Amino acid sequence: MNKEQFYKKVEEKTNMILSDIQKKQYEKYFELVIEWNQKINLTAITEEEEFYTKHFYDSISLSFYRDYSKVSNICDVGSGAGFPSIPLKVLYPHLEVTIVDSLNKRIKFLNLLQEELGLTNCNFIHARAEEVGQDKNFREGFEIVTARAVARLNVLVELCLPLVKKGGYFLSLKAQKAEEETNEAINAIKLLGGKLEQDIEFDVEGEERHILEIRKAKETPNKYPRKAGMPNKKPLKK
Repeated sequence: MNKEQFYKKVEEKTNMILSDIQKKQYEKYFELVIEWNQKINLTAITEEEEFYTKHFYDSISLSFYRDYSKVSNICDVGSGAGFPSIPLKVLYPHLEVTIVDSLNKRIKFLNLLQEELGLTNCNFIHARAEEVGQDKNFREGFEIVTARAVARLNVLVELCLPLVKKGGYFLSLKAQKAEEETNEAINAIKLLGGKLEQDIEFDVEGEERHILEIRKAKETPNKYPRKAGMPNKKPLKK
């Protein structure tokens, strides 16, 4: 979809009217990613219409099923160029956004992005999610934790659920194979204090998408997340 179609669809889906400032922020965001993509690898998607569809619209789809005007903070694990949290932040400027990424070049880009778009209340952390999940300043501190295109679900839940406050949600954005990944991760979800509430299935321009809503039902045992690299090397079993 082109940017005008994107604005129209977002307004229809959220019952919000995008300001000229917000539209300019999305346009500037696209330009900055394309510019910086030549220096560091941020995305393989560089054509404008595909970018608005697969990055911006895909990210904002989280807000079609939840009212973010009532959410105060969100943590995005391994967001790369800021997806999905920064497109949501542009739409809901009050959101306090924390992004965790292990590559310092991406953190530098996000700091520039924040400055260029005039965003406030953003915190970009250069660290592994396993380290942040064990840090008392962040552990069980977020209403919403999200991740997009980072790892399989049985790995992601160990990286993300420790950061969710009790009663909050881990929202995992998935394309196909969501059911297979869910079956593989169901024991890990329970072990880490989560409860899968629903799998929201929809499509973006004909492509299958899922939002897996996992509620934090009880506190995560202290030993999780394990040391950096362990969730990937030895994912929690079925």
